[in-house]
Amino acid sequence: MSPSSPAAPPVPATVLDAAPVVLPAPGRGTDLQVRVSAPATGDRLPVIVFSHGFGQSMNGYAPLADHWAAQGFVVLRPTHLDSRTLGLPAEDPRTPHIWRHRVTDLTRVLDGLDALEAALPGLGGRVDHGRIAVAGHSWGAQTASTLLGARVLDADGVPGEDLSDPRVTAGVLLALTGLGDSLSPFAAQHLPFMRPSFAAMSAPALLVAGDRDDSPLSTRGPDWFTDGYTHSPGSKSLLTLYGAEHSLGGVSGYEAAETTDEDPARVGVVQRLTTAYLRAVLGGDAAGRRSAATAPAEDPHPLGEVRSKE
Repeated sequence: MSPSSPAAPPVPATVLDAAPVVLPAPGRGTDLQVRVSAPATGDRLPVIVFSHGFGQSMNGYAPLADHWAAQGFVVLRPTHLDSRTLGLPAEDPRTPHIWRHRVTDLTRVLDGLDALEAALPGLGGRVDHGRIAVAGHSWGAQTASTLLGARVLDADGVPGEDLSDPRVTAGVLLALTGLGDSLSPFAAQHLPFMRPSFAAMSAPALLVAGDRDDSPLSTRGPDWFTDGYTHSPGSKSLLTLYGAEHSLGGVSGYEAAETTDEDPARVGVVQRLTTAYLRAVLGGDAAGRRSAATAPAEDPHPLGEVRSKE
């Protein structure tokens, strides 16, 4: 499959949506709100648990969530405590620990899968609890990566708690932040959780990076966002999008204010390749996974390139 001229996808299904679905969250300070999106038809539907970027909410990332749901996935989007919709003040005692709350939000979604399934009329009994992926963008990608085996290093460089979850089969990590030894002085001082180790992130994953994503959080250039691919073991694919900045063409929302590189064609590449990859990896199809992450060299107008390793 090529990033610029993919095969025509199946006709999308009608999507059903329920929000907010509230899960009890003792010790969090506020219950967890989740948006559930799923196709109106189909059985044995695989699941994608999606972690939003800083300040976003369960209402964001419609270009991805709507597409995935229309292509046969159940998409679960929790609202993390950093969401602008919750207005958590900087002095709130939970603020320094939001990164950890984010991870717990994802595991709480997995724990509450039965309740989330029951909250959307007609979805009950149609979900395959054995085929689950995590996905996320930016801070959400870091959050999702912990369920795949990434760990946070302490000040002495010692890996923290293993927060991986055996229920998760694979991941899609969009604009995943890189290693902590390349943090800017501001990020090193104020964002101590941004010191990941990918040494144990062995679960299959597709990473997506923009070759013009020049982050103020890093002293390096756009290649910082490829560290998760370079420094992790196991089966991984890396899609590098030409000309893409941090929003990867606008994955966080249609006409979103934070999008600096709006490009529907680029978003279309992300939609199609992530869908093909997840179908293959959640179906246990290794050959299909490799095929989904292939960009033929003869393509005269590529929008990106893909590398893979086993």
